[in-house]
Amino acid sequence: MIPVILSGGSGTRLWPVSRRSHPKQFWPLVSGTSMLHETCDRLAGYSGMEQPLVICNSEHRFFVADQLYDIGLGRPSIILEPVGRNTAPAVAVAALHALKTTDEKDPLILILPADHVIPDKAALWAAIRQGEKLAQAGYLVSFGIVPDKPETGYGYIEGGRPTEEYPFGRHIDRFVEKPDQPTAERYLASGKFYWNSGMFLFQASSYLKALEDCAPAIFDAAARAYGQAEHDLDFIRLDEASFAACPSDSIDYAVMEKVKNGAMIPLDAGWNDVGSWSALWEIGEKDDQGNVVHGDAMMEQTENCYLYSEGRLVATVGIEDQIVVETPDVVLVAHRDHAQQVKRIVERLAEQHRDEATEHHRVHRPWGCYREIDSSERYQVKRITVKPGASLSLQMHHHRAEHWVVVKGTARVTRGDKSFLLTENQSTFIPLGERHRLENPGQIPLELIEVQSGSYLAEDDILRFDDVYGREKA
Repeated sequence: MIPVILSGGSGTRLWPVSRRSHPKQFWPLVSGTSMLHETCDRLAGYSGMEQPLVICNSEHRFFVADQLYDIGLGRPSIILEPVGRNTAPAVAVAALHALKTTDEKDPLILILPADHVIPDKAALWAAIRQGEKLAQAGYLVSFGIVPDKPETGYGYIEGGRPTEEYPFGRHIDRFVEKPDQPTAERYLASGKFYWNSGMFLFQASSYLKALEDCAPAIFDAAARAYGQAEHDLDFIRLDEASFAACPSDSIDYAVMEKVKNGAMIPLDAGWNDVGSWSALWEIGEKDDQGNVVHGDAMMEQTENCYLYSEGRLVATVGIEDQIVVETPDVVLVAHRDHAQQVKRIVERLAEQHRDEATEHHRVHRPWGCYREIDSSERYQVKRITVKPGASLSLQMHHHRAEHWVVVKGTARVTRGDKSFLLTENQSTFIPLGERHRLENPGQIPLELIEVQSGSYLAEDDILRFDDVYGREKA
């Protein structure tokens, strides 16, 4: 069985922590590790489970590679989507890859979103074992979450009669959209409806045949995109033109709602899709006043709140049922009952072309990260961290000069035709138009302060001549 982890979402309802440049699946929002890391960990030890195949967009490829490397997956399979086209095409590409690269004649593929919480691993494994039997019998299997409340934020699956071969499975009578409150209450009371988890299990060939029958345009475009894919380092880059021409649709709409061999396995494992800040409050560890706190906070007469701080002290007095989230550039305050509406703020920011909609102050790169400290019209100050052994590209700028001051570690600097070392409290100047490179030859992170000055300071003023990460060159 090959786990296919879908990691292409942006998680806008968890803004301002989750943004397009660094979405929620790469953050440690629930535990000390990222949600992608947790997804991989909960599969470890399951008999017959292969290494995961991760599908993500190109912008996040180094997040995925680094996090898989950190958990011991040194040569992972990572497929890059040039554009987002929902889950049906992504799973088609995964199925094609599974058939091509495994020894099994017709491998099972287990589809898992990267950003879910499932604390009861034993219950998950038991459901997967049941799903294996149904999938090997030719069913397209969905996992339906046993509901514990009338939730209006999820789609539902109506379970029908038991499957003939295995009574623990159920035929699927229908999929239904997110209901209003009275309808959700009826669903819960009936005992026949389950939350749609977005998790699936089937034979690779069964899915591809169903997709070809139900959505041939998606099948054809996905097959062309994978057939013309290119290998780049550890990544498989789908053909952009072919994949961009693919219709955008989910597995549910494109396939599962149309086939007759769909089945469902009930799953009761504490599942949560962590789709909003209120969901994090629900699953978080609460103090005596019902508050969940992440980071530095001081509270007085504060009840049933979720407080999140990335750095500064968050202080609250006389509030209840609130969400307060602090990042270096944004403070969000919302009532817990309106947490789903955070995405409207993101939409308005995007309409105004504001960076806060998509970018963080701390920007991650394959070599490390940088964070803006101060900026004005003709200068910008950044704190740069370079991982041990990592190297920035050999580059130049047309519109800015740079001053570097090392505050921790050792830097190897290439400036023009010279190469030299800098240690703590030493500095150098990179003139406008000079070729240069920054490397960390040491065993600890390199930290330095960079002061940029010039007429244009945006990140697109980079002309690369050599780059170990395969990014665009001159």
